[in-house]
Amino acid sequence: MFGWIKKRRRRRLAAQKFPGRWQEILERNVPYYKIMPPADQKELRSNILIFMGEKRFEGCGGLKLSEEIKVTIAAQACILLLHRRTDYYPGLASVLVYPHSYVAHHSESMGPGLVCEGPEVLRGESWRRGTIVLSWDDVRRDAEDIHDHHNVVYHEFAHQLDSSSGKGDNSPVLQRRSNYIAWARKLQKEYQRLRRDVARNRPHILDEYGADNPAEFFAVVTESFFQQPQQLQKLHPQLYREMKDFYQQDPALL
Repeated sequence: MFGWIKKRRRRRLAAQKFPGRWQEILERNVPYYKIMPPADQKELRSNILIFMGEKRFEGCGGLKLSEEIKVTIAAQACILLLHRRTDYYPGLASVLVYPHSYVAHHSESMGPGLVCEGPEVLRGESWRRGTIVLSWDDVRRDAEDIHDHHNVVYHEFAHQLDSSSGKGDNSPVLQRRSNYIAWARKLQKEYQRLRRDVARNRPHILDEYGADNPAEFFAVVTESFFQQPQQLQKLHPQLYREMKDFYQQDPALL
């Protein structure tokens, strides 16, 4: 019953006319949109309408929210959903936006009985409790340069593409669950390769932050897949194929 209601509501949202001012924001702030095929642009606009209708945005640190901020974030979040069966980040309820990088308390386990705690300057976070936090300055800067391997929206929303429950446990699910074990094994191999490269100071195109753990690796590879697809395809062809199968997109062709 509730599933039918949700589908009907989403059909109604997607059928709305896409506001002209939103279109202007897309073309101005999201250059990736302009190189997408027309069919993908249309699908993206529908996804944005649904995302904007379902998710709550909140300004933090004195930031006054605007349509520009919300549409710019929603567009990049929805790029990750193209061509896929999706429930629109079901574990996500709200997006908190700071005007710039912010300081948060950080706690990290360093081993048995050892925890490192202290303040940390952050560009974004993905919480398991249904929230993503972003720095607007970083969002805007990353969106403008589609060839820089950093993109905080792609990174944090990749963390939300988790198990079927969508609750942020960072275990990405394939379209066909039977492929998951083989897929995870291949990504694990590439993850270990990055860890070796970082440890031995060998050159690599992936952000070394991805060597921290498999969840960060997936988020970092997602950034490179959309931001530097040709380089990723050339240097990590198998990894590129796996990401292409997962996202059902081939950005190297754009």
